Amino acid sequence: MEMGLTGKTVVITGGGTGIGKAAALEFLKEGCHVAVCGRRMEKLEQARAEYDALGYELMIRSVDVTDYDALSAFADEVAEAYGRIDVWVNNAGSNHIKSLMDYDVEEFRAMTDAILVSVFSGSKIAAEHMREQGGGGVILNASSFSAVIPNAGRAPYSACKAGVSSLTRTFAAELAKDQIRVIAYVPGMTATEISAKNIELNGPRLMRDIPMQRFGKAEDCAKLMVFLASDNASYISGTQIEVAGAKLCVQNPLYSYEN
Repeated sequence: MEMGLTGKTVVITGGGTGIGKAAALEFLKEGCHVAVCGRRMEKLEQARAEYDALGYELMIRSVDVTDYDALSAFADEVAEAYGRIDVWVNNAGSNHIKSLMDYDVEEFRAMTDAILVSVFSGSKIAAEHMREQGGGGVILNASSFSAVIPNAGRAPYSACKAGVSSLTRTFAAELAKDQIRVIAYVPGMTATEISAKNIELNGPRLMRDIPMQRFGKAEDCAKLMVFLASDNASYISGTQIEVAGAKLCVQNPLYSYEN
């Protein structure tokens, strides 16, 4: 299937590792200009060196996605470098395991800023650029199976991801007149750098909740993003798509993760 993304400009937050890094490579393979940001410059530099060795050019910047002005300045820099922004992926986030009763208000607010407010900020900034370009474009948001079935030990994360799913639908409704599509992707238990320790310690138990009997790969979500960003998905907006191996069909809220 031809994706027709050659020459498009793609921005990915949280693009130095895991799903964001894999998405950057898939878009580069399609001939896109790709700019990624993240907190850890060393991870971004590793990704750039890896993709440079493959013959691809990756723009990297260290940006705190909870800082609206910094994120907006990054978007302006990308638009100036490549002429426009066509696809924006809100992939950055945060996750911790702790009982709800052990969180204090400031910790909860920090999680909300990192997961939910950052998606609002990124979506708003992207939409402003896309409108100035005459409309059209795609915004992709990282949600989670926690948005559908909350996880014991992950209360702020679950609440924020549910908010991401709701924001996705609201932005989609409001931006439809501008032909800007907004979609959430919902990874299941995906084998990445972040989840490696959990999978190593609890793999057999976690596998019992995955009907397809394998952990997801970062590329599973990345390839979906490429499709959703293409005109092959031109009538898809305002929804969330699970990439979870049927995990949500059998999910137990108390045992979503080892706590």
